Amino acid sequence: MRRIACFLFLAAGLLSACGPKYAFNLDEHLGICGVGWAGQAKAVGLDYLEAAVSSFLIPEASEEDFAANRSQALASEPPIRTANGFFPSDIILVGPNADPDRAVRYAETAIRRASEIGIEILVLGSSRSRSIPEGFDRAAAEAQFVDFLKRIAPAAEQYGVIVALEPLQASETNFINTVREGAEIARRTGSKNICVIADLFHMMRMQESPEDIVEARDKLVHCHVAELANRTAPGVDGDDFTPYLRALKEIHYTGRMSFECSWQDIDAQLPVAFETMKKQIQAIK
Repeated sequence: MRRIACFLFLAAGLLSACGPKYAFNLDEHLGICGVGWAGQAKAVGLDYLEAAVSSFLIPEASEEDFAANRSQALASEPPIRTANGFFPSDIILVGPNADPDRAVRYAETAIRRASEIGIEILVLGSSRSRSIPEGFDRAAAEAQFVDFLKRIAPAAEQYGVIVALEPLQASETNFINTVREGAEIARRTGSKNICVIADLFHMMRMQESPEDIVEARDKLVHCHVAELANRTAPGVDGDDFTPYLRALKEIHYTGRMSFECSWQDIDAQLPVAFETMKKQIQAIK
């Protein structure tokens, strides 16, 4: 028995020392926000497209109205795997004018349609919908928002779609401005399908530390990227994203990263953005 135990101990040590190591391959999972950029994305070798919930999944439109978008998605190359732009500004989530029933109906339809066409993550930014009205109690607003997320969590779990909160800079909203805050709100729902994204542009605008990515490792499922000053594409101003990329590597991040940029000349800038991010990712491997 002692010999067997020693053999198992040695074998475990060999597997630990010689087994396959984690590969940080984010450079293989870069995409772009906007289904209209499919041709440019395919030409440079991007992995996927990110659609808009409100204009592509059109949750309050009929199935007949959605049919054309469904067909487009199923034929898309690269495929559409994520979507942002969740709510239109007239659907209010917090405050005295909140309409949670309408919001839940809208979200449940978006989740179902996303699952039908292969979209895996719905990014919930929607700054106007979630902003806390002046004078309204913040704790009450947080409770409203968490309750809404809990109500849509069963649909997300049923259809295998993740709803990911997007922290936004303070100039856009007064609620959920940091990755830490977003991760904590997501945890309060108790659902594995309510998560958070790290938008490196907003993180830099809020002067967030890369450590916030590490702290949110249990809830982080997606990323966006653009340069700090004018939300330009990587490679325009030469921003260095490697501190955040190292944090993603540290947590063994296996998700995607979308270019969400202000394009001046996408045909010229997208290839540069792609190569810039690939070089920065490969530099820390």
